Amino acid sequence: MATISSLSTHKDPVSTHDATPNITHQPVQVAKRLEKFKTTIFTQMSMLAIKHGAINLGQGFPNFDGPDFVKEAAIQAIKDGKNQYARGYGVPDFNNAIAARFKKDTGLVIDPEKEVTVTSGCTEAIAATMLGLINPGDEVILFAPFYDSYEATLSMAGAKVKCITLRPPDFAVPIDELKSTISKNTRAILINTPHNPTGKMFTREELNTIASLCIENDVLVFTDEVYDKLAFEMDHISMASLPGMYERTVTMNSLGKTFSLTGWKIGWAIAPPHLTWGVRQAHSFLTFATSTPMQYAAAVALQAPDSYFAELKRDYMAKKAILVQGLKDVGFKVFASSGTYFVVVDHTPFGLENDIAFCEYLIKEVGVVAIPTSVFYLNPEDGKNLVRFTFCKDEETLRSAVERMKEKLKKK
Repeated sequence: MATISSLSTHKDPVSTHDATPNITHQPVQVAKRLEKFKTTIFTQMSMLAIKHGAINLGQGFPNFDGPDFVKEAAIQAIKDGKNQYARGYGVPDFNNAIAARFKKDTGLVIDPEKEVTVTSGCTEAIAATMLGLINPGDEVILFAPFYDSYEATLSMAGAKVKCITLRPPDFAVPIDELKSTISKNTRAILINTPHNPTGKMFTREELNTIASLCIENDVLVFTDEVYDKLAFEMDHISMASLPGMYERTVTMNSLGKTFSLTGWKIGWAIAPPHLTWGVRQAHSFLTFATSTPMQYAAAVALQAPDSYFAELKRDYMAKKAILVQGLKDVGFKVFASSGTYFVVVDHTPFGLENDIAFCEYLIKEVGVVAIPTSVFYLNPEDGKNLVRFTFCKDEETLRSAVERMKEKLKKK
């Protein structure tokens, strides 16, 4: 992959009249726990997309705007003077709306004052959860491929990461491997369903098995459910709703994916009070509070009628159909996506040595951006044959990208 030059702190030497030798200074270095992470793959690929005029089907942000009724609510909140620091764990209207939506989705009644924490996007909810509930040396199990912030924030917390790989074609949980990996030394398991990048949805059977193992071994579950309203082939199941699991689960979610407002960075974490305390302690010293007027608007968003969510799903299923059929016509091996707005394909029919080489070629020679999935694995070799496309774009953009690939991408 084209490397992004790191910023240098060197300055041009100042000319002096004495014989004092110039003193060179070393560049500022990143903390060792973050050395391996460098610039995120999403930033790198988006920069290359701009440089080469490529259609960006890489980073997961819509190229269309969110609904007017939510934006107007934000404007009204600003006009109403709701522009100073919010209460640290969220403005009451929004906390109440989160609790109401959670009850509707899961049947669980929660206390909006004691069990809901508003964060600056789900990424901050993830960080606050890891930093607030994980001690140095704690074992945490991840399912690879995984969203890149999971490993980074666990590294910040000093966790010992254990990884279980989900493999194509169906990315099913290898239950026997999970049973042999989880133990009394395991502090937590991190789950993402619907799953980025594969589009997999954890089945009820898989979730029940994980729940039983967590109860047996006294393990916490951190569950990232930001794509819960983009579940296509099966119903989304929240881990917290399973018997015996609410007391050991932190459920993380956000506004951005469901309402096409990723730039607002409004997220939240739901957990029982004994877990919420740790999340809030970390949140207090990460961001303290989240954008006040956007929270008031988010409260309005979560009260949207069921018809909004039904239409959202219909729109995304139409977009998905365009991209999936197009990718098949181009010659990719396409794996089923049951949720999210991503689809993973096998790029090997086109003869490039790995996913990074393929994505570089795709950008520079074809003019389309995808994300190499090897960055989502502890062992990059596990993802070298796979790349991820997103269909959170308007239909014209999706068709244009497919046409470029049909014209310029040839099997080898």
